[in-house]
Amino acid sequence: MDKRESMWDVYLRKGMSRRSFVKSCVALTSLMGLSTDQVSKVVEAAEKKPLPVVVWIHGHECTGCDESFIRSGAPLASDLVLSQIALEYDHLLSAASGEPFEAHLEETINKYKGQYILCVEGAVCTKDNGVFCMSGGKPFIETLQHAAHNAAAVIAYGTCAVSGGIQAAKPNPTGSSGIAHFTGKTPVINVPGCPPIPEVMTGVVMHVALFGTVPPLDNEGRPKQFYGNRIHDTCYRRPFFDAGMFAERFDDAGAKAGWCLYKLGCRGPETYNSCGNLRWFQGMSYPIQSGAPCIGCSNAHFWEEDPMTTRMPEYGPLGNVDKIGAAMAVGTAAGVAVHGAMSVIQKQKREAEEHKE
Repeated sequence: MDKRESMWDVYLRKGMSRRSFVKSCVALTSLMGLSTDQVSKVVEAAEKKPLPVVVWIHGHECTGCDESFIRSGAPLASDLVLSQIALEYDHLLSAASGEPFEAHLEETINKYKGQYILCVEGAVCTKDNGVFCMSGGKPFIETLQHAAHNAAAVIAYGTCAVSGGIQAAKPNPTGSSGIAHFTGKTPVINVPGCPPIPEVMTGVVMHVALFGTVPPLDNEGRPKQFYGNRIHDTCYRRPFFDAGMFAERFDDAGAKAGWCLYKLGCRGPETYNSCGNLRWFQGMSYPIQSGAPCIGCSNAHFWEEDPMTTRMPEYGPLGNVDKIGAAMAVGTAAGVAVHGAMSVIQKQKREAEEHKE
């Protein structure tokens, strides 16, 4: 892309209205977790800043993160790719291939040195000089180091890129690991998940694209707006946990009634992600809502927590759930007794008043 248009330029070229442009900016503001008073800044950035150049490379992975990305509903991946970023390189989404495509990658890196956003999907293989994962005829580790050194920022998409992924499971014969140790001084934004939520992926890249800065990160390098809460804190089954109501088996009455899945191995109390509020497939559902306990896929080494349907060890902040359940049962029984007694007293008062009349 020789002439780098802004997002507003693209809307004008396509004959789209100013109203549509502003509505898109409002949606992006919400997606990025910003307050409404930031809408004007988003509009200004979208009007003036050239479309950000994005390079997306694949390491040792299954392409699940890219598959998740193209299912984003707000914004649609098609709108993002065609109107809001300049995606110059991606194995999955590009029509070109072979030597010309690899030559274009090198051309893009040189032309936009220090300006492009590097999205990385997949782990780095370090054993035997990285021969277990080749990209463009050379070890992926070389492609990563070269591309990251010249990037403005690196986004590590998926648990593979963040901490090695399933291929890093013991005994880890390929020496797979996360990418952070191979990106030099370029800032890295970790977006874990297997795969990450589509709207989280688009929200992070658009934040960097519009503001030219890394979003606020937690102590593990994750964007706070998407990884600031535990799934347990936003789970619609949380009231059942607080009431001590747990499913004991996947086919019992509690499971069918939607009770808490903690005793069936749910990792929600220790997993930070947006599954409970953003959900998947444009807000339709997420694993817990579908009856499956959270496996903590955005946690490092979650694949070692086997078997995943076995109750996790007591989680400190939650206390002993068995005692909680027993206490809640006693409390509920006492509450029912008090309620019954009060009902009798109120009934007697009403009858006495009626008798007087």
